[in-house]
Formats: sequence, C-alpha cells, structure tokens
Amino acid sequence: MNRLFFRFFVLVMLAISVATFVVYFAINRLFGDPLEDIARRQAAAQIFLLEQYIDQAPADEWLLRLNKVREVSNIAYELLPLASVRPQIAPAQRAAFERGEIVMDVGAKAFYRRVDLKGNAYVGADEEAIRASGLPIDVGLALRMEVVRFVVVALALLIPIALWSRAHWQDLQRLSAVADAVGEGELTARAALAPSASVYPLAQHINRMAERIAALLAAQQTLLHSVSHELRTPIARLQFALELVRDVPPGPDLTRRLAGMEADLAELDALVGELLSMNRLSAQPTLLREDIDLAAALRELVASLDHTAGAEHIVLDLAPDLGHLTADRRLLLRAVGNLLKNALKYAARSIHLQAGRTAQSVWIVVEDDGPGIPEAEWDKVFTPFYRLDRSRDRNTGGFGLGLAIARQAVDLHRGSLQVGRAALGGARFVISLPLDANA
Repeated sequence: MNRLFFRFFVLVMLAISVATFVVYFAINRLFGDPLEDIARRQAAAQIFLLEQYIDQAPADEWLLRLNKVREVSNIAYELLPLASVRPQIAPAQRAAFERGEIVMDVGAKAFYRRVDLKGNAYVGADEEAIRASGLPIDVGLALRMEVVRFVVVALALLIPIALWSRAHWQDLQRLSAVADAVGEGELTARAALAPSASVYPLAQHINRMAERIAALLAAQQTLLHSVSHELRTPIARLQFALELVRDVPPGPDLTRRLAGMEADLAELDALVGELLSMNRLSAQPTLLREDIDLAAALRELVASLDHTAGAEHIVLDLAPDLGHLTADRRLLLRAVGNLLKNALKYAARSIHLQAGRTAQSVWIVVEDDGPGIPEAEWDKVFTPFYRLDRSRDRNTGGFGLGLAIARQAVDLHRGSLQVGRAALGGARFVISLPLDANA
C-alpha cells in the first residue's frame, strides 16, 4: 500500500515538472524567451537612458551625451563597427537588430543596438552599433524565484492530495487487513467503513464475499457432519442384524452373503471415518503440538502397518541427525501413514521411507516401485474423491480421500506435500515442514 501512494506522489511531481517545462516552451514559442524578457526588465534603466536621454540629443550632440553617461555610469558603452557586431548577434535576433531594435545577450549581460539607420547622430553612425555591457542582469535570481513558485504550486497541489489520499490509504489498509484475516480463515472478519468512504462499495463487496464463503463452508461442514452421522445409524442396524443372522444354520449361500455384507459394512464404515476426518481438518483445528522423536515415531508407524499385505517391503532410511520435531503427532503420522498405505496399494516389491533435516526444514519422502502417477495428474491426486483411471475400483483405489487428508494435515503445519516420479520408477511424495513454523 505504501508503494502505491509513493508511486502516486512521484507521478504527481513528474506531472508538475513536465507541466512547468511545457509552459516555458509554450511561452517561448508564442511570446519570446522568458529569460530575455526578465533580462530586459532588469536592464530597463540602461535602456531608458539610451532611448530617452542619449537618443533625444539634438543633432551632433549624440556623442556628447553618450560620453557624459560614460563618465557617471558603471556600464561600459562601446561603439563598434557593424561588421564586427553582426557575427555576435544570434540568428534569431538579427532581423530585429537590423531594424534598429535593442537585442539582449543574456549570457554576456549586454545589449546591442545600431546607433541609427540613417547616420543622423553623427557622420558614419549608420555603420556602427552601440554595445552596453556589464548590465545588472541576474537570471539566477529569476530562476530561483521560478523554483520558489514551482515549490509553492507543488505544495499547494500536494497537500490537498496528501490529505485526500490519507483517508483512502487508511480505508484501503482496513480492507487489506480484512482480506488477510479472511485468507487466514477468520471468516467472521468484516470491513467496517463509513458509508461516506470512497471505497465503501468495495468494502461491501468484500463483506458479502466473506459471508458467502462462510455460508458455503458452514453448509459443507454441516452436510459432511450430517451425512456421516446419518450413515452410522444404518451401519449400526446392519451390524446388529448380522449378529442375529449368525444364529441361522450356516450354508454356502448364507456364508457368501454374510461375507459380502461384512465387506460392504467395513467399506461404509471406513468411508464415514474418512469423511469425518476431512470434516475435522477442514475446520482447521488447533494443532496439539508436542515434542516428537521423529525417527522413533516413524519406526512405530511402520511397525503398526505390519499386518498390511506388503508392509514387510518398506525400507527405512532415516538420517542420524533427524532429532526431534514440534508438531501434532496424530496428524503428522496420519499424513505419512496415508502415503505409506497408498504406496502399499501400488508397489510391486519395494517402498522407501526416507527422512532428513536441513537448517530450515525437516523432509519426509515416501516412494515406491509401482506404476507411478502420470505427470498430467500430479495436481489432481490431492483432490477429494479423485481416483486415477487405473484405480476406479475401490478394492485398489480406495475412496480418493487419503491423499487429500494427507495434504490438509501437512498444510495445517504450514508445510508442503509434493508429488513426483521416484527413482524406483513409481510415485514419490515429499513432505517438507519448516522448522520455524514448528517451533
């Protein structure tokens, strides 16, 4: 926000500067050089003396009056041949000089004029020019006055603009704070601005957007919560009915049906559990941080998977300096566990679980030698209920919630979960947790 108003200030100053130069060149083009006009005003006394005293002398007294002026004046009045003066006159001034007008040489602090055009002042006067040098011309003073005028105009413009911008800046700061709060998940944050504020309509739009987001998330969480609990009731009834059916004399058909019902119930119960997990993570719970011996925790996690088919193929490669980590043990191990379960579904023979530490972060890598994930689907595998085409069957593909839950758990720790291609040929998942966010 400060950058925005700094750029605005620079733009205003540049506009004023450009306008000053445009005005100068426009006046120079239409009315002549302003500096020459200033110099002519400063030398007005010497011009008046020449035109009203020396030039008004009777015939043959012009030189006499000129000499009298030379005796009492600090200005040097010289009579020079026209041939030597003409090269000193600027091309733009030569026409005026030949007409007998006074032309200024601002840089030399002098002016030139032909004595007369007809030789009336004295014999040969029409072939000579008078130069007055050492005039009291101070263009620097005039330029300083122009600078003061420029500064006054700039301040006269900038002060009201600054006062006007300050109110906008404060209102935009409030809107920025609300946007940051909503982005951090504080959906009750609202922008409270006066209706007279110029950005009030924008504040209203932001407030309505936050209300819609809050309503959508609340509806989503309510739906997930309701669906989960509504499903648990028939599950409980089915389980009770199954217990009753077991008292019926067994038969091949009954046994097969019971096995199918039990499998369906297990699948349904697992789905409900995953939905509840998603619901809890979406609500952004407060992390129950504790000091974890990461190496020991990962070994315990792998040991807990021993009953899973293929778990014996998990190879551990933990850095000696892995040390401790401050994190939510349950959520972190849930994320790593979901990655391991996903690898167990697709690995051919080998799964690698690696972990290490850098100065800024802790990283955990799970990779397998399975078919891998196409690069075009790397950004999609973390979407809830998304399953790869080759795993649409839930017997292998699951519900499409495991990786989504893992991503949310890692995000709550302000870490990142990335997918790529493993050196073993299959999928590679990398968890990175910044140490400063876990301290």
